[in-house]
Amino acid sequence: MRLSRYFLPVLKEEPKEAQIVSHRLMLRAGMIKQQAAGIYSWLPLGFKVLKRIEQIVHEEQARAGHIPLLMPTLQPADLWRESGRYDDYGEEMLRIKDRHKRDLLYGPTNEEMITDIFRSHVNSYKDLPLTLYHVQWKFRDEIRPRFGVMRGREFLMKDGYNFDLTKEAALHAYNRHLVSYLRTYERMGLQAIPMRADGGPIGGDYTHEFLVLAETGESEVFYDSQITDLTFGDRQIDYDSVEECQAVLEEFTSRYARTDETHDEAIFAQVPEERRRTARGIEVGQIFYFGTKYSESMGATVVGPDGARVPVEMGSHGIGVSRLLGAIIEANHDDKGIIWPEGVTPFHVGIVNLKQGDNSTDSACDAIYAELQARGLDPLYDDRDDRAGAKFATMDLIGLPWRITVGPRGLAANKVELTNRRTGATEEMSPKDAIARLEQIYQPVLGPKVQDK
Repeated sequence: MRLSRYFLPVLKEEPKEAQIVSHRLMLRAGMIKQQAAGIYSWLPLGFKVLKRIEQIVHEEQARAGHIPLLMPTLQPADLWRESGRYDDYGEEMLRIKDRHKRDLLYGPTNEEMITDIFRSHVNSYKDLPLTLYHVQWKFRDEIRPRFGVMRGREFLMKDGYNFDLTKEAALHAYNRHLVSYLRTYERMGLQAIPMRADGGPIGGDYTHEFLVLAETGESEVFYDSQITDLTFGDRQIDYDSVEECQAVLEEFTSRYARTDETHDEAIFAQVPEERRRTARGIEVGQIFYFGTKYSESMGATVVGPDGARVPVEMGSHGIGVSRLLGAIIEANHDDKGIIWPEGVTPFHVGIVNLKQGDNSTDSACDAIYAELQARGLDPLYDDRDDRAGAKFATMDLIGLPWRITVGPRGLAANKVELTNRRTGATEEMSPKDAIARLEQIYQPVLGPKVQDK
């Protein structure tokens, strides 16, 4: 994309309404525009990152063998009355009536609707196990929407639901989701720590939240510092293997890590003092096992091996897709702006032309731009007739991981500058070598697509 043809309404002034870094930088970088309290339009740069995050979520769900669908945002209230949650959910639920005076709600989650879909079409244990998910806009009427997309009223969420015959099989689904979430977050450049949590209005005896450590986190967290040394890496896990998934769960949950809601000071005191940590955390996902809570109340049963009907065992699993964007910025920024991890960056590299209108620099930038695209990379070429300082400031603000700077003096020696946004390190090399280096850097990101299991 050529910046002269792109819609990027950056702000020079600090937005007064923004209280945290991610909100401030998203407004300044022209990623979002507030339309109402807690409701935002996603402008091209923000939307591009949002879609990158969503794509990673889809790929990791496919890797784990989960099946996508799409449910409506508006739900009939009668389904929630069946489960008993319509009155219990509270004022966060937006309740509305259509022209026929029928009660509807703007869905904050989808346990009832997915259970209705299941009971309408699945009759036998032979169709199990089954995990269905979707990525959908949701609405929760927060009393004080603030912090930009971190605590908005409208948000994009991946929610998935497993259906199993036995508790043991449902707990394997729980463990499988924990593994897939760890891989998902690491691909986004995040370390999200699974912490024992409270079931809240969804319920369930087993639940873990995934939290990213950040000063602006809404939750106080307590953890053993050893947990921050754990990484999922590039290990290959057989998602059908109960043993392998259980081993990963134990590895990542055996050390103390809890939110303030479930913190137990007596257990925490057993952690060696030098490893006890207290911090703030941003929730970016949660997994639940709740057994037959919904299937019993809503009649979601299957014929078992012995011919008797039994309620299915269930769990639900959510990732805050739009919230993740804010969390990534909170964990990756400096005083100049955003620093995107390679896996989610809106553009892979920025090209800065130091002398727009000069035949040699224009030709060199055009050639680099075309070659990067030919190799599957997505560059942003700043071809504006503007001063160099303004171009560098824009690139630093929007946070592309790499920048190629092209000027007449360097070109005379067949050199361009390749700069790393995170470290600030700059190397001079030929345009050909710079392109080859970027292709190598992004090869893990642009590798073969994950196939459905």
